Amino acid sequence: MNDKISPLHRLASLDFLRGLTMVLLTLESARLYSNLEPLANGTFMAPVVNQFFHHPWHGLRLWDLIQPVFMFVAGVSLAFSVSKMHRTMNWNQRFIKILKRCGWLFFWGVLDYAVRPGGLSFELWDVLTQLSFTTLVAFLIIEWSVKGQLAISLLCLLVPEILYRFTSLPGFDQPFTDQHNFGNYVDLLLMNKINPGGWVAINCISTAAHTIWGVLAGILLLGQKEPEGKFRILLFSGFIGLLLGYGLDVAGITPIIKRIATSSFVLASGGWCLIFLALCYGWIDIMKHHKRLNLFLYFGMNSLFIYLFFEIVADRWFTGYIFQITDGIFGFMNFPDTLSGILGSLVVFSLEAGILYFLYRKKIFFRI
Repeated sequence: MNDKISPLHRLASLDFLRGLTMVLLTLESARLYSNLEPLANGTFMAPVVNQFFHHPWHGLRLWDLIQPVFMFVAGVSLAFSVSKMHRTMNWNQRFIKILKRCGWLFFWGVLDYAVRPGGLSFELWDVLTQLSFTTLVAFLIIEWSVKGQLAISLLCLLVPEILYRFTSLPGFDQPFTDQHNFGNYVDLLLMNKINPGGWVAINCISTAAHTIWGVLAGILLLGQKEPEGKFRILLFSGFIGLLLGYGLDVAGITPIIKRIATSSFVLASGGWCLIFLALCYGWIDIMKHHKRLNLFLYFGMNSLFIYLFFEIVADRWFTGYIFQITDGIFGFMNFPDTLSGILGSLVVFSLEAGILYFLYRKKIFFRI
């Protein structure tokens, strides 16, 4: 991973993985999984549909990997972005540019949850807010050696582990219990509230490892090693992450809990991120399977826009408005409620995909 960096090129597998993540998130925003759940209950499909909902606490489902992939891909992209900046900017200029980017990420993350039915709110649980911190950390050490970056990533896992286990505070002295852990206490200090779902703001410390590992993967992919060698390193590293993460959980040392981003969760999910990237890289960039990937390209190249769109506009107006129309039309046609809901979700998703296609054709890309 310390190899001399090769000339920049666009990595199709990275665009695909980012786009796939945004497609899955947009389908959730369109309520597809919620509308599929009643249909799947009591059938063999129930365990499959459950994978598209967060685990209630101790365990790991597919949906728990979405945010790690999002932050990991941001790290890979950061490596490509900084490599490009090296051509025209010194370190101070690069730092200012990244600092501004992190500032905007923080702003949009806070704005996402700022307007509530009961009034204005200040919350730090949004993925963009978390990403603003992890991106800055990853950038500050991006020119360190591989061993140095790995050491910092492990420190990001160790610090919260120590704080959770050895900080004794009345009512918040149960390290892996919802509503009674150190992360909940910090949220009270920062926001004067505790998330009812168990999410905590200091997740950004441990999940900084995801972004750092993404940077290391990006440096590897930019290097001069042969593609097959890069594929093997990514895959092997991913299996090491799975072994460590699931091993800590099975051994009863640290449980896998996504909502407080335990070290075992970050290791296991980081392993899956590396494996996903390796498989996409092998399939798309090595085996040259580039056909029929345009949909993911549209979503991947405007990921910030579509995320803010479905979080702010769609969640508060667009989705409900479209469902009123589709429910009326399908109700007039005597469609069952479940089928009407599923079709309504697909209509919402199609309209949002259409917006992204329009932006792509007009070469309009939202960047910070």
